[in-house]
Amino acid sequence: MGKMGHMLNEPTISSNGVVRPTAVTVNLSRITENYRGIETAVSPAKVMTVLKANAYGHGLIDIAKHVTTLGVPYIGVAFLEEGILLREAGIETPILVMGGILGNQIPLFLQHNLTLTASSVDKLSQIDKAAAEMGVTAKIHLKIDTGMERIGVHYYSADTLLEAALTCPHCHVEGIYTHFANADAADLTSARLQLERFNQVLSFYEKRGIPRPPLCHTANSGAILQLPEAHFDMVRAGIVLYGVYPSAEVRQTIPVRPALSWTSHVVYFKVVKPDHPVSYGSTWQTDHMVRVVTVPVGYGDGYFRSMSNRAEVIIRGKRYPMVGRVCMDQIMINIEWDSAYNDDKVILIGESGEAAIRCEDLAEWANTIPYEILTNINTRVPRIYMIDD
Repeated sequence: MGKMGHMLNEPTISSNGVVRPTAVTVNLSRITENYRGIETAVSPAKVMTVLKANAYGHGLIDIAKHVTTLGVPYIGVAFLEEGILLREAGIETPILVMGGILGNQIPLFLQHNLTLTASSVDKLSQIDKAAAEMGVTAKIHLKIDTGMERIGVHYYSADTLLEAALTCPHCHVEGIYTHFANADAADLTSARLQLERFNQVLSFYEKRGIPRPPLCHTANSGAILQLPEAHFDMVRAGIVLYGVYPSAEVRQTIPVRPALSWTSHVVYFKVVKPDHPVSYGSTWQTDHMVRVVTVPVGYGDGYFRSMSNRAEVIIRGKRYPMVGRVCMDQIMINIEWDSAYNDDKVILIGESGEAAIRCEDLAEWANTIPYEILTNINTRVPRIYMIDD
């Protein structure tokens, strides 16, 4: 057991204080444990905690407040709006916004003391001009594209950006980084090629006899686990911080444990006769009498419709199949002739005795990746925070 914290998303709590039966519980002690394990493994490199997409479904503000108590040196987000939310919540830790930016957003970055990603000479020029007009110095990280083809200047023409950065009086080039496309694969040939290209870019500084930016970073979760030569000055801990490995292929060199569990409760019980189909489309029916329970969770909560007739849940320590199509707000579970009662806990992600359902299991049933499972848990599902005793 642990100490239960407060809940996020107040609209999901009724006026009499009763919480919706479907909720996510986040164990903050697991976040601490995972962070310390990563920190030890990559030392002396620093660890940026990546909190984009609602902290991978765990709750942006609450996770940010927790990791700041751990002394994290940097937070990473994807969008300007995420950075502003953190600043408005009182987070003072340096925040790097890693996504692409529009010119009219730049003053907001500067007003909120957010670190910008400069991904081209044009963007760099816009940042320097805006900073000059506001009488401030912009903190920037240069983004190099070494093989992702997303944002960033190509590695083979990066010198132009690096040269331009030396002539921007209103920009402080604090960092330089790239992003791996395949660092979580068993075959690291692609990742090593990207690393080689990045090192070629960094030779710009050595050739000119000037120090490179103090925060050089390339390692996402896959590279944290598999490419120690890519740790440089700082690593970016994303999904691994939350206790989920980025792929089934990745080497699990750092032990981590999932911080998130997702539960609901039985709200209805009925006996279903043979040849009486269950749910939309009549995709499942039984040839013998069974007991079926209804659970108030569905694709409107992020419980993917593609898991229909594939997913399983845990009730009273035993796994049971979800039958029929996932509805927007409800699923049905076949318990055969076992017993279950209204208000029995239903584990969607988590453990009960010897039985366990992992985020990775849902990803397999939905034919997707663990990242999508976590980030799609809708904000109408309340988040409850706990700390182990």
